[in-house]
Amino acid sequence: MSKDMSKDVLGAINKKTGKNITESAVKKIAGGVTAETMQNEAELRKLIKQVSDMAKVKVSDSTVNDIVKAVKASGMTAGGMETIMKMMMKK
Repeated sequence: MSKDMSKDVLGAINKKTGKNITESAVKKIAGGVTAETMQNEAELRKLIKQVSDMAKVKVSDSTVNDIVKAVKASGMTAGGMETIMKMMMKK
């Protein structure tokens, strides 16, 4: 993801949630994410919980299931991650 796109996504999330999520908080969580994390369902669910806790936004079980399915199908490409971000913004 490009630096400008990352800032745009972070800005959109902050605007949508009404929260002030910092770039450093995102980097802290992202630092522990690997390709294996994105394909391991238990680890992926843990990551989604960490992100939702950081944002103080409740994510329904059905949305978590949708995110898990989309991430596993995406193969963790930039386009797939962008699609997931858009899906999260609509919920």
